[in-house]
Amino acid sequence: MKYDFNEIIDRKNTDSVKVEALAQNLGRTDLIPLWVADMDFRTPPFIMDAIRQRLEHGILGYTIKSKSWYSSIVSWMKERYGWDITPEMLTYTPGIVAGLGLSIQCFTQAGDKVMIQPPVYHPFFLLTERNHREVVWNPLILKDGQYHMDFKHLEQNIKGCKLFLLCSPHNPGGRVWSREELKEVARICSENNVIVVADEIHADLTLPPNVHHTFATISEEARLNSIVFMSPSKAFNIPGLSSSFCIIENEKLQTQFQSYISASELDGGHAFAFISVAAAYSNGTEWLDQMLAYVQGNIDYLDTFLKEYIPQIKTIRPQASYLVFLDCRELELSQKELVQFFQDGAHLALNPGDMFGKEGTGFMRINVATPRSILERALQQLKDAYGALAK
Repeated sequence: MKYDFNEIIDRKNTDSVKVEALAQNLGRTDLIPLWVADMDFRTPPFIMDAIRQRLEHGILGYTIKSKSWYSSIVSWMKERYGWDITPEMLTYTPGIVAGLGLSIQCFTQAGDKVMIQPPVYHPFFLLTERNHREVVWNPLILKDGQYHMDFKHLEQNIKGCKLFLLCSPHNPGGRVWSREELKEVARICSENNVIVVADEIHADLTLPPNVHHTFATISEEARLNSIVFMSPSKAFNIPGLSSSFCIIENEKLQTQFQSYISASELDGGHAFAFISVAAAYSNGTEWLDQMLAYVQGNIDYLDTFLKEYIPQIKTIRPQASYLVFLDCRELELSQKELVQFFQDGAHLALNPGDMFGKEGTGFMRINVATPRSILERALQQLKDAYGALAK
């Protein structure tokens, strides 16, 4: 089946964060929204069909986790990542951000240290701070157009930490970590009794020929010392369904975490969360391959356009995801001026880089999971704003 990713869908009046929050937060309705990390493509028809079929029954009662929920995840992990898991290792969570917060609460106490690698998805440090834990920063190094880990700094500063929050693949940098890099993380954390909590929500968005290595499969140290969070929400455009889960191979850690969230009945889930996961992982390979090819085309278009017309803005080419970090430092604008340039000059809504930590200052994050015609219009507006800036 050939899927249409060129279709333009009006998302107004649907309570979309990407659209409606612009008016609420900025008082603006004149910006092309290329910020919030969901896609402007239709949710795949096989997921919508599964939801419709459930709705047609006519009763939306309490729902258990279906056998298909378990079996589809087990099969997807095996086929996609070569990871042999069992249903007993699975725990439903009401979103990955919520899962990260629950991990912090479960495995640490107030005042404990948690290490993160900025620039990184902002809830990593916001959740840590809001739960009254201490953030330990292990900044990534940008070299030759890609982010790299600073292992010397990591090993020196990991001592005394209780958790290491790993973003894999990385957001906003789009980096797919190599097996060697992950093995070094596993070694250092294991030797220092630091539990690795891996956010792998972008794993299914890995762009060929890159290969995602799920953390728990890296080594025996990683297998016994990790909590891996995943979800089809990013890859299949269903973030509104809270369809996340974690996989824990260490029986002691699994029991501790399951007991913690069960105490507040946070692992109950809802009918559409289970249905959507089973539908995505049972039927989604062809759709996902076509979507990733389309996104890769958009990334190529963006990169080529900037090199030709706006060379002072450089793409950090993602190895995974439809989110692209833009290095705008050669424009020599402050972060405030940079945001104004994109909003007031180009009429675009992007994420400012400093929201991912001070290491993101001078950067902007753009979401290219949108029809090509919208991306073309956005980049033309950016080109016009750049021309005006140069005068």
